[in-house]
Amino acid sequence: MNEDPWAALGTIRVRLIAAMAAALLPVLVLGAIQTSLAFHHEAERVRETLGSAAQRSAADARARMESADILLETLAPGSVGFACAQRLGEVTERIPGYANLIRFDRSGRVACAAGNVPSDPARGDRPWFSQVRNTGDMVITRDPGVSYSEAPALMAVVPAYTAAGEFDGALAAIISLSSLQPNTAAAALPEGAEVALLDGAGNYLSLTDPAAFGPPPSGWQARTQAVGSHVWYANAGGERRVHIAAPLVGESLFVILSAESPSLFSWARLNPLTGLVLPLLTFALVLGSVFVAVDRVVVRWLIYLQRIAGLYARGRLTVRPAQVEDMPSEIRDLAEAMENMADAIVGRDASLKDSLAHKDALMREIHHRVKNNLQVISSLLSMQQRALSDPGARAAMSDTRQRISALALVYRALYQGPDLKRVDLRPFLEELTAQLVAGESMHGPAVRTELHADTLMIDPDRLAPLALFAVEAITNAQKHAFSGRGGTLGVDFRVKGEEAVLEIADDGVASDQALAGTGVGRTLMTAFARQLRGRSELVRNPAGGVTVRLVFPVPEPGNQSVPAGNQQVA
Repeated sequence: MNEDPWAALGTIRVRLIAAMAAALLPVLVLGAIQTSLAFHHEAERVRETLGSAAQRSAADARARMESADILLETLAPGSVGFACAQRLGEVTERIPGYANLIRFDRSGRVACAAGNVPSDPARGDRPWFSQVRNTGDMVITRDPGVSYSEAPALMAVVPAYTAAGEFDGALAAIISLSSLQPNTAAAALPEGAEVALLDGAGNYLSLTDPAAFGPPPSGWQARTQAVGSHVWYANAGGERRVHIAAPLVGESLFVILSAESPSLFSWARLNPLTGLVLPLLTFALVLGSVFVAVDRVVVRWLIYLQRIAGLYARGRLTVRPAQVEDMPSEIRDLAEAMENMADAIVGRDASLKDSLAHKDALMREIHHRVKNNLQVISSLLSMQQRALSDPGARAAMSDTRQRISALALVYRALYQGPDLKRVDLRPFLEELTAQLVAGESMHGPAVRTELHADTLMIDPDRLAPLALFAVEAITNAQKHAFSGRGGTLGVDFRVKGEEAVLEIADDGVASDQALAGTGVGRTLMTAFARQLRGRSELVRNPAGGVTVRLVFPVPEPGNQSVPAGNQQVA
């Protein structure tokens, strides 16, 4: 038997624990609010730290660009002649961050350089060179047309002029990107912070840890340019991280700082959450104490009494609880009330059993007398039959006598059987068939019977119409199939699932008129079948005779009682 899971919510244990939980819930809620505020404060601090670092990085990059402008303008007038390369080389060695310094003439050819410069025949037509020539301002580009450094770098270019003020070429500084990104070991950055540089298209140029970065969100460049920085959260490397972007060089270069953004639970494992741990611990201890107290003082005794009540429900009313003295007084009173109830039920059961035994004896006596009266009526009809000379009247009287004898056999089976409410159909059919065949054997040829019957317990209301149906079928076979010739009578009763089938067959010669007949016997069999909520039919069998078939639903079996025993439960 499956218990309703919702029924457990109404137990004493659950109700008391729910009451204590409700009383302690405000303390737990306050602790949770305090913890949440501290967590969000810490997350805001990380964001502010990263934002400040990003702004500083952008300021440092802009300062480096401005210093590059000043340096190049200072070097431009003197960056010609035989000592040009040596002079530029000394500058790159003394000032970190510069990968190369290059002097171009007015057509874009290399005049001198601190290091190697790749060949570029189209340099004079490059957009950056044309912009320097036409505007006279410093130009910073990440796409000079060819790679001027093995590592990712920027090119800062200023124009050079002659003494007469005519354009005389340009001076370019190759600045490595690594010199522009902030140091991750700085004390101002959160622990585990990572740095990356990316261009305006969202492509990463350099990064300290690839696992700490993912693709930037859509629209990040516009928001970064509009506000000066942009913050977003994303999963990278299997953890949630906060990212802050700031522009370094116009719209072509950005710096991104990334730091771990722990969830509330992971942050809780790394911080002393006295505002939440202590309330949680108190909450758990109180609920555990209530659970143990209720279980030991109340619930275990109720379960014990429930076992006793279960034994009482199975009829074992002599069982008595053996641990009454150990119970609390209130539950002890309940146990004594259950004992008094069991004693009252035992006395009432004894009285009911006596009444039932007396009623059973009266019912058996009634059935016996009804059977005797029906036998007297059958004997009177037999005497009246012998006094009649009309064959039709004698046959009608014989049919009536056989029906009454069948009813008498029903009542005899009831008072002789162990149960007044049910009869085993198999021995009943055997006796009924033998009685009907023996009654006609003295007036004609011998009839051999073949009987098979499954066991089925059936009540008198079903047994009577079933017996009368069998009487009509066997009587018709004796009249029409075995008259003057004898034969074999087959009686077969089968239980097939939820239906039972009774077949009575003869091996005579059946005409079409006999199969389609609508006499009294056929009418009675149809009526008896309807009384059983079944159906009947007459068909020709392989032997040439007639098979009468009755199909009806099997009655549901009754419940059986279990005798009570004497026992004391400890």
